Order: sequence, then structure tokens, then C-alpha cells
Amino acid sequence: MKKYFQFEELGTNYRQEFIGGLTTFLAMAYILVVNPLTLTLASVPDLPDSMRMDYGAVFMATALAAALGSILMGVLAKYPIALAPGMGLNAFFAYTVILTYGIPWQTALTGVLFSGVIFILLTLTGVRETIINAIPKELKYAVGAGIGLYITFIGLQNAGIVVGNPDTMVGIGDLANPSTLLAIFGLFVTVIFMVRGFKGGIFFGILVAAVVGMVFGVINLPSAIIDLDVPDMGPTFGVALEPIFNDFGSLMTIQFLVVVLTFLFVDFFDTAGTLVAVANQAGLMKDNKLPRAGKALLADSIATVGGAIFGTSTTTSYIESTSGVAAGARSGFASVVTGVLFLVAILFYPLLEVITSAVTAPALIIVGVLMVSSLGLIDWGRFEIAVPAFLTMIAMPLGYSIATGIAIGFIFYPITMIAAGKGKQVHPIMYGLFVIFVLYFIFLA
Repeated sequence: MKKYFQFEELGTNYRQEFIGGLTTFLAMAYILVVNPLTLTLASVPDLPDSMRMDYGAVFMATALAAALGSILMGVLAKYPIALAPGMGLNAFFAYTVILTYGIPWQTALTGVLFSGVIFILLTLTGVRETIINAIPKELKYAVGAGIGLYITFIGLQNAGIVVGNPDTMVGIGDLANPSTLLAIFGLFVTVIFMVRGFKGGIFFGILVAAVVGMVFGVINLPSAIIDLDVPDMGPTFGVALEPIFNDFGSLMTIQFLVVVLTFLFVDFFDTAGTLVAVANQAGLMKDNKLPRAGKALLADSIATVGGAIFGTSTTTSYIESTSGVAAGARSGFASVVTGVLFLVAILFYPLLEVITSAVTAPALIIVGVLMVSSLGLIDWGRFEIAVPAFLTMIAMPLGYSIATGIAIGFIFYPITMIAAGKGKQVHPIMYGLFVIFVLYFIFLA
């Protein structure tokens, strides 16, 4: 096992990998609650039952898709990157595809399935890996830093430190709110652990915050420890396949094509950005290339297909994996740990009640600090590089989308390089991406 996962080469061990995998799980365990609430359109009252997915079935699909993707990533690609149904993509699935387009959720799942199959074909032909390796290193550094700012912003929101403001768009929240105070306490504790060089500081910061939250009544004690009454998957399992065999004509629409292309586009570049960012932080990039990128992308693609069959929206690589890397994860064994914990969580679901957004928010903020360090690797003295790098970075938190940040930066990169008389140094694929991203903003954004 140690030899397969290259423990000696990576300078890691079972304890370090377990803590890293557990930390990643805790940082993204919220998806087990948020994804079912989103896909069932729980926030939208008075909808007919036919438009709502079954909560229990989606919960099971979420856990199984996360387990499948994470274990595949760990075993095939040997990367400490966990997967689960993606935030943003689930909102697009529910609020745009179902509510706005009026497409049945069964057909929407088929759209996710189609995008996953296309991903597998692109991965097996090497197209996805070639595109990732064609991206210049400066933009890869900017992507990592941008994602750092993005998840820090999410962490600050989850903590209630930053809230919406009608006058200035964002502002400082109620710092006297008990949940916000707990998050601030957790941030102080985690910072102290990290400054002192404490191994697994992020994980233990989560643990301390959860315990303190329960002691002071900010977090409710779990209602139970274990629940053997597992929800039924019947309402969603295999439903994605039904339109293909029973009503293929319903798929022959422009709207369905737009759905598939959007799932395809966002997942492609969200995954690319996440892989590059996590690999950079873990020191796994070699000569500006991602070793075993093809296997990592294949794991991601298979997980999307599997998730669609289980009954959930697109499964993708999670940037929260950086919290596990920060806690010491370096190999795919950590991802296997995370995947197994998602399976265990099906039985121990009541315990997840204590891992609130206030508890995990400090982890996201600290990880953002760690990821922004890649800015020091960018040559800011070259304006033709500084502009696309900066726009890539800043557009992610402001546009609330990793893919949007990548799109804006990659549009500007060929322009600034040509203006600097260095157009020949731009890889032909980057010119192709320029056209694709422009069309994306025109027709899909």
C-alpha cells in the first residue's frame, strides 16, 4: 500500500494521510445537506411534486457519487483530491434547467449523463490533458491564487463575517452573532495552530470549534449517533437513462443542447482549475505539467456519469481538497479515506449536524491564505502577463465562479501577448480557447 501510493517519495505516512482525508471530508461534508436541499428546490414553495426530486434519494446519490469519485481519484490518479456534486452546477441544474427552462429533472439528469460521457471521450483521446498542459504556468499560478481568494470569500460568507449589502454589495456582518463569534474563535485557534507548525492544525481547529460550539449551545448536540434506516434510492436511481430509451425526442431541443454544453463547459474548467491549484499547493506539478492528468480527468468523468445514474447533478473535483493538503495529505490514499468516510456518513448522518458552516469557515479562510502564496511566482513586471493573471484571479471571487475567472483571463492572454509582439509564444490551443470563451460569453453566460 505504501509503495503503491508512494509514501516514501512524497514524505508522508498513514497518519498524515488519514488526517488529511478526514479534514477534506469535514470541509466538504456540507454537500450532503446542501445538495439535496438545492436539487429538491426546498427553498421554492408551492411547486408540484413532479418538479421536486426525492430528498432521501438525492442524499444517497450525493454520498455515493462523492465516494465513487474520491476513491477513483485516489486509486487511479493517486491525487489527494476529493470529488462530490459541484456547488453552482447544482444550482444551475435546479433553478435554471428545471425552474427557468421547464425541463423535467429526469431529462436534466440525462443532460448530466451526456456531458459525462463526452468528458470520458475527450479524456481517452487526450484532448483534456493536452489543453491543461497548454496553459502557461503564470495563468496556472493565477488560477490557484484566484481560487484561494474565492474560497476565502466563501469562508467569510459562511462565517457571517461578510454579508450582502444593498448599498455596497457586500459589507461586514453582525460580529456579535453567536455563529459568527464561533467562526472567529475557530479562526484564531486555527491560526495559532498553523503559526506554531502544528501538524493537522486545520483539522484540529475544526474539532475544537465544534466542541466549543456544543459546549456553549451554539451548535445543537446530535440527535443520534447512527441511523440504520438508509433512504431509498429508487426515485432517482437509473432515471437518467429513461429518456434515452423511452422519449429520445425530448432530447432533440436547443435548450437540452445548451444544458449539456453548460454542464460540459463549467465542469471542464472548474476541474482543470481545481486540479492545477491542488497539485501546485501539494508540490505535485512537474515542469508546468500535471503528472497522471489523464487518469485524474478520467476519474472525474466517470464520477459524473456514475453520479447522474445515481441521481445527482455533475460530480466534480472539490477545491476544499486544499484543506486536506494543508493538513498534510500528499497521496491518493487521503482521497480514498475521504471516499470511505462519505460511505460511512450514510449511517452516521446525525453526527454531521455538528459540522456547521461556522465550524468549517475558518478552514476555508486559512486555505485561501496558503493558496494566494502562488502570486509570488508570477512575473508582475511583465504587463502582458500581469493583466490576464490579475483578471483571472480577481474575477473568480467577484464573479463567484472559477470558470468565469478562467474565461476572462484566457481571453485577455492572447490579446496582451500579441500587443507585446509575442504572439508566436502563445500555444495554438490558447487561441482556440480564446474563441471558445468569447462564444461562451455571447451565447451561454
